[in-house]
Amino acid sequence: MSTSTLPTAAEAGRPADERTAAPRKGRRRGEVSPLGRLTSHGILIVASLIALFPVAWLVFLSLGPDKDDYLRPGGIWGKMTLDNYSFVLQNTNFFHWLKSSLIVSLGTTVIGVLVAATTGYAVSRMRFPGYKKFMWVLLVTQMFPVAVLMVPMYQILSDLQLIDSYLGLILVYCSTAVPYCAWLMKGYFDTIPFEIDEAGRVDGLSPIGTFARLILPLAKPGLAVAAFYSFITAFGEVAFATTFMLDDKKYTLAVGLQSFVSEHDAQRNLMAATAVLIAIPVSAFFYLVQKNLVAGLTAGGTKG
Repeated sequence: MSTSTLPTAAEAGRPADERTAAPRKGRRRGEVSPLGRLTSHGILIVASLIALFPVAWLVFLSLGPDKDDYLRPGGIWGKMTLDNYSFVLQNTNFFHWLKSSLIVSLGTTVIGVLVAATTGYAVSRMRFPGYKKFMWVLLVTQMFPVAVLMVPMYQILSDLQLIDSYLGLILVYCSTAVPYCAWLMKGYFDTIPFEIDEAGRVDGLSPIGTFARLILPLAKPGLAVAAFYSFITAFGEVAFATTFMLDDKKYTLAVGLQSFVSEHDAQRNLMAATAVLIAIPVSAFFYLVQKNLVAGLTAGGTKG
């Protein structure tokens, strides 16, 4: 005796070939096909190569012993040397430039982030007269070009006797970094629930205590972005540093790099080696903040 299963009513109405055919495997929502995955990986690889090529090319040129090797880069392969690096480290003021850059950059980062964080928090949480216009005033300060600001800033620093001083240059860079960082931090503080402030007040914390003990630990990604922006702004700026720093030992690295270029000559091999050395502190700073960098860039723009 054989047993068989009777088709259901839905199956009975279908043709026999459709009933016997295997069910099709549908693609899940959000699943990428192999061709799409291969295409995306190929695009990412090409983009990475394009981004890394200038860095690799700079390192390659820095290994050429002659200042005109950039005109004949193929000849560098047979005479690669590290003499350019030893010359820069031993026969220039590189370490003085590095010290000046770190003092100015770290000073700008600390002061700039502190001022920007408190400003952003005040505008995000407190409703004082003109708080909206205050943020727009900060934004307007970014509209003036460096050439317009140079003379009045020089006059102000001269009256304060801060020409050729680290503090004067730090204050100048803070005037550039703080407005943007204040907008960034205000947007990030808007994403933090206001109930956390209320919980701090219930526990007896003052507004400053709430800000320091509860809000700042939650705002680490935003602080990382603000710190990175402030550091990069101060580390790579040239115009203000060239004008306000007179002693060649107080030059920043970006200004010291110009010393390899004269009116009739340019030592491009030494410039390439110095540029590679300059990139090391920035890379180290980026490594320290990169964990929170992406989260801070995305979270700060969710609320205006």
